[in-house]
This record gives sequence, structure tokens and C-alpha cells, in this order.
Amino acid sequence: MTTPSDPLPTDLAAAHAMILAQRELLTLAKSEVTVGRLEIERLKLMLAKARREQFGQSSERGRLLVEQLELAIEDLEEAQAEQEARAEIAAPEAAKQKRGQNPRPPRSPLPDNLPVERIVEPAPCACGKCGSQRLHKLGEVVSKTLECEPRRWKIIEHVREKFSCRDCEAITEAPAPSHPIPRGFAGPSLLAMVLVNKFLLHQPLNRQSKTYTREGIEIDVSTLADRVGACVVALAPIVEAIRTHVMSAERIHADDTTVPVLAKLKTVTGRIWTYVRDDRPFGGNDPPAAAFHYSRSRAGEHPQGHLAGYVGLMQADAFDGYNQLYKAQRKPAPIL
Repeated sequence: MTTPSDPLPTDLAAAHAMILAQRELLTLAKSEVTVGRLEIERLKLMLAKARREQFGQSSERGRLLVEQLELAIEDLEEAQAEQEARAEIAAPEAAKQKRGQNPRPPRSPLPDNLPVERIVEPAPCACGKCGSQRLHKLGEVVSKTLECEPRRWKIIEHVREKFSCRDCEAITEAPAPSHPIPRGFAGPSLLAMVLVNKFLLHQPLNRQSKTYTREGIEIDVSTLADRVGACVVALAPIVEAIRTHVMSAERIHADDTTVPVLAKLKTVTGRIWTYVRDDRPFGGNDPPAAAFHYSRSRAGEHPQGHLAGYVGLMQADAFDGYNQLYKAQRKPAPIL
């Protein structure tokens, strides 16, 4: 490595070589700087999460801080990988030496429940050193790659054969298969995918429609909206069964959180109310469950309506909207 006091070469080729060497060192230095920044952000994230766990911080500000740190780490990791790849191209030997000095953490093992496609590469027919064809197998070198096949669409035909009776001429056929939506064209797996994409992955129906179009499947937004509405009706008994199970507990936990809601010209703040049943800490054998309700405001009438028939113990914060639930004159009885 040269220093500012070293004389500069007068030969053009030597000067070019020095410039290339300095470029390699600069690339490696940038990579090391990124590693340092990445470690700082990682420690900040660990600290923020530890504080939330230690002090029970559940404020919106704390949650946003953790999300911002996670995004910063993601960007830094991508930048680090890009710089390492560029450094390996510019100076393969120096990059190889640097990898040995700063090894990456071990990679998580691949899932053992996935199907395995075995591809045997063509074996050499002759010795690479002397050219002899007298080769015998010593073993195998296996490298594994995780791959994902594109989504595959298909049409399922349900065929019901019709028969005519030779004696009375009556026509008989097999009963129609059950379907989540009467006279619907979408199968249960497709409906489940649309619902998960919309409510869990937060992909609106117009974006889903464009994704399906790129895959060669034309489903307009209005059709998807019709299917979602029909699924709401089909799943209503399950939702009600979960709610009944939660409200039959001797004790529940109640809380609410904010959720941004798109409205005309601006975004408003809605509320998600959560009521949780979990008897495991008290030796109960009933399965835990949670019931969710949505409202556009935090008015006390909402939890009062959700818990209209509940009688038992409720663990909640000091929100004023719960006060009516604790009054002695409440019917059928006050919540404790």
C-alpha cells in the first residue's frame, strides 16, 4: 500500500497499475464501512426490541421505530452484498482473503420436507491430467439450491355422468360437489389466496387483478370483489363460532389499536378491537382464540356492543369507554 510520501511512478503502465490497485482498496474499504454501519443498525434494532420486551412498550412510536430500523438493515444488507460482489470482480484474490477474515454467519438449513429434484451432471470421460479413460467413482459432491416454480393455474372439471333407467326411464346422476360459493367459478384454493393476499399481505384487489393478468388469467376487480363479499357470508358461521368461544371464557383480555383507513381526500384513523381468550396460564385445556372487531372511532359504544352479553373477568387498560361495563346496574351483570 502506498503512502502520500511515496514517489509517484513516472511510467504510464506503472501509474495505471497503481490506479487499479487503489480502486480495489477503495472498493474493499467501502464494503468494510457498510459492514460497520450494518452492525450499528443491527445493535440499535436489538436495543429497541429489548426495550419493548423489558418495559412492555406498545406505543405506535416504538413500533414505527422498530420497523424503520428493520428497513434500514434491509437496505444496508443489500448494499453490502452489492459492494462485495463488485469487490470480488475487481479484486478476486483480495475479496477472497477478506471473506476468510470476516466469515458470514452460518446459513439456516434448507427444509427437509420439500421434494428434491436430483440432477446428475455429465461425468468426465477421461482424466483431466493424463487423459486416461480408466476412471472409477470415488464419491459425489452435492450442492443444494433452493428454487421456486412459478404459480401454476389449472381448470378442474367435475364430471357427473347421467344414467337413464331401462325400466322406468327415470334419469339419475351423481350429486353436485359442494362449493364454498354457489355457482361460483373460483375454487377454494383460489378464494383462499385472494383473501390472504388482501387481508394478510395487504394487496388490494386491483393490484391482484393486474398480477393475475400478467400470468394470463383475466379476472376483473368487480369479480374479485364479488368473490370476497361471498366469502364473508360463507365464513360468517366460523367467525361467529370463534366469537362465541371467546366470550364463553371466564376471563378475557381486551385491547384496541389504531389502523390507518383510506378515506376521501385523506387518511383517517380507525380502530381494531381485540378480545383474547387464553386459559393456558391458569391450567385450562380449552384452545386460545381471539375475536377482532373494527370501528371508525374509539367511542365507548363499540366495546359495550361487542361485550353486550359477556359476564366474567376482563383485563384491560384504563380506557374510559370500558366504564359502563363495570357498573353494578349493567345487564345481565357487571364485568369484573
